Amino acid sequence: MTRRTVLQVIPDLDTGGAERTTVDVARALVAAGHRAIVASRGGRLVAELEAAGGEHVTLPVGRKSPIAIWRNAGTLARLARAEGVDLIHARSRAPAWSALIAARRLDLAFVTTYHGIYNQTNALKGLYNSVMARGDAVIANSRYTAALIAERHPFATDRLTVIHRGSDLAALDPAVVSPERRQALADAWGLQGGERVILNLARLTPWKGQAVLIDALVRLAASGEAPAGWTAILAGDPQGREAYVAELNWRIANAGLGNRVRLVGHCADVAAALTLADVAVVASIEPEAFGRAAVEAQAAGVPVVATNLGAVPETVLAPPDVAEDQRTGWRVPANDAAALARTLSEMLALAPQDRAALAARARAHVGRDFTVEAMCGATLAVYERLLGAGLSPDDPGAAASRQRESG
Repeated sequence: MTRRTVLQVIPDLDTGGAERTTVDVARALVAAGHRAIVASRGGRLVAELEAAGGEHVTLPVGRKSPIAIWRNAGTLARLARAEGVDLIHARSRAPAWSALIAARRLDLAFVTTYHGIYNQTNALKGLYNSVMARGDAVIANSRYTAALIAERHPFATDRLTVIHRGSDLAALDPAVVSPERRQALADAWGLQGGERVILNLARLTPWKGQAVLIDALVRLAASGEAPAGWTAILAGDPQGREAYVAELNWRIANAGLGNRVRLVGHCADVAAALTLADVAVVASIEPEAFGRAAVEAQAAGVPVVATNLGAVPETVLAPPDVAEDQRTGWRVPANDAAALARTLSEMLALAPQDRAALAARARAHVGRDFTVEAMCGATLAVYERLLGAGLSPDDPGAAASRQRESG
C-alpha cells in the first residue's frame, strides 16, 4: 500500500454536515493507514479530528476577497509542498478557489464536494459557484444536488459522483445512550419527564424555518386535537444572529407559548437529544442539499416530518412515492404552518405499534443508504481513482502514477 496524504480545506470545523463529513473522512483515511490534514479557521470539531489521528492547520481559508483567496492559495501550496500532500479536497467555495490554484501550481489531484444549494442569481455568482464543479472529481451529496450541478455546470457532468452524506448509525442507536447522558440533557433543557417532546435540531437561521415551526405550534396549541402535554425544543447555534433569536423569542412570547417552546442553543449530544424526542421536525423553507437531521432522526427511530424540498424525497420515504406501509416519515409543503400543525398532531397520536413499525422501516432505510462507512468508502474510492494508487490497506501493489479523469 502506498501511504497517501490528503488535505481537506473548509472554512471552519464548528458545526454542520460539511464539517462532520470532513472529520469522518479524515478518520477513515487514518484508519486505512494514510495521513489526513485539515486546514480551517478551527472550531468545536478540531479536538475530535485530532483524537481520530487527523492533523489540523489553522488558516483563514474562508475569507472571500480576491486578495485573501490569492494569498491563501500561496499558503496552501507551501503547506502542500512541505507536507507531501497528494490530493486536495475542497468543501466550500472561497477555500476551493485557493485550493484549486494551489493544486494546479503543484499538479496535484483536486476534489470538490458540493455540500450546499448555493444561491446563483447572476453570472458573477455563477462564476464564483463554478469552482465547486472544477474538481478532477466532483462529489454531490444527493441526487438532487447532482441534478443542480449538471444544470448549472454541464461541463462537470462526466466528473460527477453522487455520495450521500453518511451518519454514524451505531452512535445514534438509543440503546447506546446512557441514562446519565439523557438525564443531563433533560435537566439542561428544563424537562420534567412525561412531556411529549417535539424536537427541531438546526442552526438558527431564517431558511431553516424555525418561524414557520413556531406558527405551526401556535396552531397545534389552539386546535385542541393533539395530545396534551407537549413541549417543543428548538436546538441550534444562532452563529451571531441575535436579531433572529430576538424575533423567535418575540413570536413565542406573543403566542403565550413561553412555557412550551424553548430555544436551547447548540446541542453537542445529538444521540441523547433524539432519545428525548417523540417527534423530529425539519422545517426548512429553502431546499436542503441533503438533510442530515432527517436521516439521524430515522436512525434513532424518531418519527420525522420534513418539508418536501431538495433531497428530502431521497431521505424521507412517504406517499405518493411509496405505499403507506413503506412510509419512513412525513413530508409537508414548505412554509405551510397549517399542514405542519396537522401532521404534528397525527404524529403525536401514533399508536405504539404503528410507531414501532415506522421506526423499523426508517432504520432499515437509512441503514441501506446513509451510513458513514458507505460514504467514507466511496470517497476513498474517488481518491484512489484519481491517484491511480490504492488507498485501501489490502491493495499491496498500488501504482504510483496518477490517472486523471478527463475534464
